[in-house]
Amino acid sequence: MDLSLMNRAQYEAITTTEGPVLVMAGAGSGKTRVLTHRIAYLIEEKDVPSYNILAITFTNKAAKEMKERVDKLIDDDTSKMWISTFHAMCVRILRRDIDKLGYDRSFSILDTTDQLNVVKDVLKSMNIDQKQYPPRQFLNAISNFKNALITEKEAKENAYDFREKLNADIYTSYQEILYRNSALDFDDLIMLTIQLFQKDEAILNYYQTKFQYIHVDEYQDTNHAQYQLVYMLSQKYENICVVGDSDQSIYKFRGADIMNILNFEKDYDNVKTILLEENYRSHQRILDAANNVIENNTSRVPKNLVTSRGKGEKITSIVSQNEREEGQRVVKQIQKLKNEGYRFNDMAVLYRANSQSRAIEDALVKSSLPYNMVGGMKFYQRKEIKDLMSYMKVVLNIHDDIAMERIINTPKRGIGPKTIDTLKQHANALNSSIYDAIKDADFIGLSKKNAENLAQLLSVLENLKEKSKFMSITDLVDEILHDTGYLNMLIRENTLESNSRIENLEEFKTVTKEFDETHTIGDELLFDFLSDMALVSDQDSVDDTDAVTLMTIHASKGLEFKVIFIVGLEEGLFPSYRSMDTEEELEEERRLMYVAITRAMERLIISRATSRTIFGRTNNAMESQFWSEIPADLVEGESLISVYDGRSSNSKKRPRSKSQVFTDNSGVTFNVGDKVTHKTFGDGMITAINGSGDSEELDIVFSKVGPKRLLAKFAPIEKKG
Repeated sequence: MDLSLMNRAQYEAITTTEGPVLVMAGAGSGKTRVLTHRIAYLIEEKDVPSYNILAITFTNKAAKEMKERVDKLIDDDTSKMWISTFHAMCVRILRRDIDKLGYDRSFSILDTTDQLNVVKDVLKSMNIDQKQYPPRQFLNAISNFKNALITEKEAKENAYDFREKLNADIYTSYQEILYRNSALDFDDLIMLTIQLFQKDEAILNYYQTKFQYIHVDEYQDTNHAQYQLVYMLSQKYENICVVGDSDQSIYKFRGADIMNILNFEKDYDNVKTILLEENYRSHQRILDAANNVIENNTSRVPKNLVTSRGKGEKITSIVSQNEREEGQRVVKQIQKLKNEGYRFNDMAVLYRANSQSRAIEDALVKSSLPYNMVGGMKFYQRKEIKDLMSYMKVVLNIHDDIAMERIINTPKRGIGPKTIDTLKQHANALNSSIYDAIKDADFIGLSKKNAENLAQLLSVLENLKEKSKFMSITDLVDEILHDTGYLNMLIRENTLESNSRIENLEEFKTVTKEFDETHTIGDELLFDFLSDMALVSDQDSVDDTDAVTLMTIHASKGLEFKVIFIVGLEEGLFPSYRSMDTEEELEEERRLMYVAITRAMERLIISRATSRTIFGRTNNAMESQFWSEIPADLVEGESLISVYDGRSSNSKKRPRSKSQVFTDNSGVTFNVGDKVTHKTFGDGMITAINGSGDSEELDIVFSKVGPKRLLAKFAPIEKKG
């Protein structure tokens, strides 16, 4: 294998195959290239059988790309090698042995909408007001329990107040429903795999022996459950290579723990740590901006990104008076770059919160520019697609009440809410499913017409179940749409909406045909297809049409574009006001800024507004501290617009200095970055100190009310801590 094109650090990471290896890979440093060559090196040079290698990534797209790259590098058959996401790996493990935990091997995987519906049912059964106690909050609590590997019993034992006890009770009821339906949510996939390993040592030993060489990509994004799973699998041989970047840990809100990567050298003996600092993606000015921003963090492994791609263009700054003008000026920049030769799909607009997309979308629509928004209304969440998928789930697992309840009266069969409640109550009494309850239709007193309609539905479903064993997924879709009357329902409606739904169902068959091309007809086919669909992520939906991409910074992780716009760089928005409470939260926000900057290959445009209306409230907006952490000599364009008179300044000089201090009447000094408390506005942080003497002003972002500008002399503030 030719490794002559690798730099020294890459070569070392590829050829150090024995024992624990930590590869700290800076943004754009070729980590995927290193991982794929390392796997190929193990097979070709070290004669390691491909079935003894495991590589874990975080998206299906990354897993597919990695497998394709390895296939191109070597001639050996790699079909038995596991390259997959955490969740896809766990699906394979559970499919083989989940019956040992009491679940059906044809289990269903719930999406977020289905999970939410289960929580709503639990709240309804407990007579809990969903306005006072939003279902999504409980869903988040359940996810946190599972990511921390806390069982229902442990949650109840550890509950210390009313809310914790309520969370534990709802978690228990939620889990009982899932178990009864042989249904799993995303977090179950990992938690139950760990429970399976803990329960059956022989199964754990089988996978420890199988996976002699383990690779984990994006290790900084692992949560406690994922960390534990990797740790268990690696204990026999300890040939584990984790690749990641402590500067790109941005998923704390969903349980990711940066300490997993920072403590790797403590978890394993004789760890070899390798830094990849040469960037192959971006020009140096972009990297200089990223380096200067991230060096303000303390929880990191120090490194400095460099490139041989040249200095590149200066960073362009845009300062607008409000979010509408910001959208218009971003569009003007897009048109200018298009005229310079860039394609629309070379450009991406990144924002901190989804709510920011509206103003950008409005400007793009009015200018007739094409765009693709990642994370909006997802194709697989459309009603007709959800209906079809629910039919497929019931065909696979007839006891999936969550899917059954969705399709039992779609198309309309005269089965109203009262009948469904009767069936559910009888199912609970049987400790079984709606399917079994329907078989007792006469016993539970359903009308003759309802009983006949339900019996016909069961006949259709059972017939489809038999058909599914002998046909492709595409053919099965056609059979479902025909046999259930779903397609006829839409044809009879004959409206613009119903015709659009038919088009979406036809588009769905594009997905099934792609799947059918690489899979063989058989008993596992439907399970494999539904598992693949359940594991689709936002990034998998990024298409390559010539359109500007709009997405949150979180969704952009792992992607790259020639041109990146970062909009809304204002205190309280980015960094979010929620991050002002602790240094740990602020550092996570700064890592998010680092990720945003390092998506750019050639051009970086940063943008902010001096006032912004969010959720109906208009506030003056102050320059983000992250903006001010980029050295002025790297930036060209506007640096500030006065919030008072709207006049712009093209000066590269910063409007404030971090070293500026204010001393109050009692002799207490305040610096930029100090945490303070205000009698009316509560807790906040000083982000700027402007002017002097009696006109000296403090810019403070408060956790509850957002940014405020106060006269320093009269501001009733006290320093915290």
